[in-house]
Amino acid sequence: MPLVDPLDPNADPETWELASFFNETLGFCPNSVLTMQRRPAISKAFIALNKAVMANEGRVTSALKRMIAWVSSNAAGCRYCQAHAIRAAERYGGEREKLDNIWEFRTHPAFSEAERAALDFALAASQIPNSVNDALKKRLHKYWDEGEIVEMLGVISLFGYLNRWNDSMGTSIEPGAVESGEKYLSKYGWDTGKHGKP
Repeated sequence: MPLVDPLDPNADPETWELASFFNETLGFCPNSVLTMQRRPAISKAFIALNKAVMANEGRVTSALKRMIAWVSSNAAGCRYCQAHAIRAAERYGGEREKLDNIWEFRTHPAFSEAERAALDFALAASQIPNSVNDALKKRLHKYWDEGEIVEMLGVISLFGYLNRWNDSMGTSIEPGAVESGEKYLSKYGWDTGKHGKP
């Protein structure tokens, strides 16, 4: 059972209109947003931040942003966000070989060195204590410019918020996200955990 139940999608028409963004990214409006709308200012601000952070500005592709989100969510242990991130990565053109082998991004040949640096950044920045160091900084700057690094940290930070929100809330996971989690992540032990139905 979630800590707070999500509201009906039509509870705040302005949030619902803004949330149409998620129909593209996920194929449904997340229960997290439906819970946030108990305070519509929070749901609206979150949607605006999500759109800004996830906008495709160039080389940090929409698929890579979602893989960064997955690594960050995996480090935090949020199964809800892991499933959402891998689902969105697939919907935004993530290559099947990468999604199937995301757990081995450091060694699997499907990943470039630039992607490895980005995903290592996601892991280091999501740990407590934070483990971003000079060696990682040099690797990042070898492959990415400062604006691209800001984009990546925007994703990591957005999912830091989402990981805390959804794991604390025990947000119920939607069937589409379960499907993606089972497709790509269950072979590594992923399940719905506290986010499943009681």
